[in-house]
Amino acid sequence: MRVVIVGAGQVGSSIAASLDADHEVVVVDNDAERVESLTYSLDVLTIEGDGASLATLREAEIGEADLLIASTDDDETNIVACATAKTASDAFTVARVKRTNYLETWQEAGGAFGVDFMVCTNLLAAETMVRVIGLPAARDVDVFAEGRVMMAEFCVPEGSPVAGRTVAEADHFPELTFAAMLRDGDVVIPKGETTIEVGDELIVIGSPENTRTFASDLAPGRDEDGKDVVIVGGSEIAVEAARLLEDRGLHPRLVERDPDRARELAELLAGTTVMASDATDQEFLQREHIGDADVVIAALGSDEKNLLASLLATRIGVPRTVALVETAEYTDLFEAVGVGAAINPREATAEEIIRLTRDGETENVAIVDHDRAEVLEIEIGDDSVLAGRPIRESAADLPARVTIGAITRNGEFVTPRGDTVVKVGDHVVVFAEIDAIDAVASQV
Repeated sequence: MRVVIVGAGQVGSSIAASLDADHEVVVVDNDAERVESLTYSLDVLTIEGDGASLATLREAEIGEADLLIASTDDDETNIVACATAKTASDAFTVARVKRTNYLETWQEAGGAFGVDFMVCTNLLAAETMVRVIGLPAARDVDVFAEGRVMMAEFCVPEGSPVAGRTVAEADHFPELTFAAMLRDGDVVIPKGETTIEVGDELIVIGSPENTRTFASDLAPGRDEDGKDVVIVGGSEIAVEAARLLEDRGLHPRLVERDPDRARELAELLAGTTVMASDATDQEFLQREHIGDADVVIAALGSDEKNLLASLLATRIGVPRTVALVETAEYTDLFEAVGVGAAINPREATAEEIIRLTRDGETENVAIVDHDRAEVLEIEIGDDSVLAGRPIRESAADLPARVTIGAITRNGEFVTPRGDTVVKVGDHVVVFAEIDAIDAVASQV
């Protein structure tokens, strides 16, 4: 497949890295340094130029392309790039946008602007944040098989009852698999005798019910039901997060410094209490009992402000914080200094677009630990090495550092064990380190 990617920022680069091994990839960007960097780091063709220009797209041989992905940081440029591509090719077009009004227009029009598929960064980020705060101690959460399977990444906290126990001792759940462990920068596929330590990042895959129960075991006392959520900031991501929480029957509180914006949001969000104040004002925080909140979401306009708001919330007693991080390199730093979960909108967007580019059998994909690994949902075909065989037998044909985490069959959850026979038509959720992704996609 020939893929033209417009934009070589974090989203475009992540997509290019995911596709370059199996596809003919062309990356277009008007930033010479980005173009040069990709030329040396990936096996892709790079073109310096305006991706919304017909001349530049023709230079990229858009007429031969099967797919165009417009992933710059400018909504209008991405939409125009898709529309321009349609004038010169039959390529399937994907546009990344930040503003939800473009997504709403596109959806209501049944497709518009020459865009075949639209991905909204702000909405995806808000959805990720809401999923994360719904699970105690989780740093990342994704769902598969139409919600029947959940993948969660947990950091083992100090004082956790799970710390010091072996995987065999901690795993007393009939519908849960300890898929992987991130420890000291390495990916470890845990065995029954593997000891869980404080600071380990556990990747578990299972039914939503068992995953939530394990979260309670990992961090007892952090029952998230009926939580009091405070959102700091009036950005569009903050608004989308408030709407999603309202849809769940919650009544979040939102703090916005600008009185005019606060008034606008109060009219927009019927189920949210909007307060016009500075979230760093100690007197305000005490008066409004912000320290009694279960979760604080920091969704301000800069990474520095989000970090400050998160640390301040922790200092006044909030047990859990979730922060937006625009700079991907800061994600680990945020979590290292005490932020419960750091959400990078561009990573969420890249993940959604990469899902679209997978082979037909791959139904869904989640990126783990900044491209260190992936979790894939794959429909089993006749040619799969798993088809008709017990997992214990077929495991030898799979690459190393691969774990079968869950199976759904005819809408029912099946826990994968050594004697489980995988059938054609099953949906299998697999954890794989990044080096094994191509082999897994082709074999499973």
